[in-house]
Amino acid sequence: MGIAIVAYNAESTLVRTLDRIPEDFRPSIDEVIILDDASTDGTTRYAEQWASHVVDHTVIVVTHTKNLGYGGNQKAAYALAAERGLDVVVLLHGDGQYAPEMLPQMVEPLVAGEAEAVFGSRMMLKGAARAGGMPLYKRLGNRVLTGIENRMLGTSLSEFHSGYRAYAMSALQGVPFEHNSDAFDFDTQIIVQFVDAGHRIVEIPVPTYYGDEICYVNGTKYAWDVTKDVFEYRLNRMGFGTSQWVPKVDGYDLKEGEGSSHDVILAMLSDRPPLRVLDYGCSGGLLAERVRKLGHHVVGADVVEIPGVRDRVDEFHLLDTSAGTDQDLGVDYDVVILGDVIEHLAQPLDSLRQAVDRLRPAGEVVLSVPNFGHWYPRLRVATGLFGYDRRGILDETHLRFFTRRSLLRLVHRAGLDVLEEHHTGLPLGLVRQEAEGERRTLSRRVDAALVSARPQLFAYQFVLRLRPHVESAKIAMYGEAVARRGLAT
Repeated sequence: MGIAIVAYNAESTLVRTLDRIPEDFRPSIDEVIILDDASTDGTTRYAEQWASHVVDHTVIVVTHTKNLGYGGNQKAAYALAAERGLDVVVLLHGDGQYAPEMLPQMVEPLVAGEAEAVFGSRMMLKGAARAGGMPLYKRLGNRVLTGIENRMLGTSLSEFHSGYRAYAMSALQGVPFEHNSDAFDFDTQIIVQFVDAGHRIVEIPVPTYYGDEICYVNGTKYAWDVTKDVFEYRLNRMGFGTSQWVPKVDGYDLKEGEGSSHDVILAMLSDRPPLRVLDYGCSGGLLAERVRKLGHHVVGADVVEIPGVRDRVDEFHLLDTSAGTDQDLGVDYDVVILGDVIEHLAQPLDSLRQAVDRLRPAGEVVLSVPNFGHWYPRLRVATGLFGYDRRGILDETHLRFFTRRSLLRLVHRAGLDVLEEHHTGLPLGLVRQEAEGERRTLSRRVDAALVSARPQLFAYQFVLRLRPHVESAKIAMYGEAVARRGLAT
């Protein structure tokens, strides 16, 4: 167990804060890490003097040669705690604002395995913050900001803005805290990351103390930053933006809802006898699972193995990226699904041709591709705000962009004929229940009308059912032969 003390110009308070660590708790401490964030006073000197008298645990004093900021100092603390093999780390401020006397209570839920993080809250007990000298504007600001953050994250914490924290290192190392802000909103981003990961957070009431310490927080900037952070998180979860501090989700979600690309693909495969299907680029197998429920045998393939994918397909092949796309996945498929795949590939034409080679006679390729001609990327380009998103048309992993014209040109070059062409609308949350029954929302009806009127501009995705040109010709010739035979008889 480690105690990380973040300090900046704390020569007048640091030693008093350290001396307040309960005597009976000190044997539980393995290391105390004091991090002086390039103070201009004697913080390091006082820390070293205190450390020289400690005999019951290790003390490490770190002095930064440049100021890393409140968040940057924490990053250094947690990286060092991980390097030292600590299982629990408690964040304590060197200015004495948070009571070291509460350290046993701070770590108790972690030691008991009841939480991955413990926060000391100054707002849990009514009137405690005021009694501790917290200014009125800080109390009001704390409550307003906490309310916004709870609403955006679906949490019910009493306070987002306490700097008294204890973490299980196993959980801390599982979130990308190294990409967090170096400023004071670091603490909010950590909460977002723990909530996103499903980690348990326990709050305990701690006393509030406001003395003559210097506050380095710009309240207006801080309020803006933490509000921006929770909105940024929500936008990233919706697919917009690529903030590194927001954890990424493995795999892709099932595109559910009437008129979505997956809904169209499933409709193409419904009411058909059992087929042998290759889902190339199956991700977590969510679409493949639905295809199996239609009675088809599904072989999945992808360059990564998402946990649980083998339970959702009949067979799974892990593709070797170094071997290219032409790998032994078998042949004689009735259908090859390339659902939102070719835009991720450097050589999509080769992949389409290889899909044709895997088909049995009269087999089909089902292809879905996002539309780069959609108004959203057009607007981003026209306004000079082009950038990648987490998913959608501007997914950061896309290597190729397609308009309707360029897609049809690629399909033709691959020797494929279009049997069906569908245009999907925006993923808006397509259907809602009304008192009089199900009906499309106004936004969906308007979007559907625009897609129908001008798919090149309003279609979110194109979904094509394709058949090799030669096979189409054979089937047509066979039909003519049957017709002639019928006339002859």
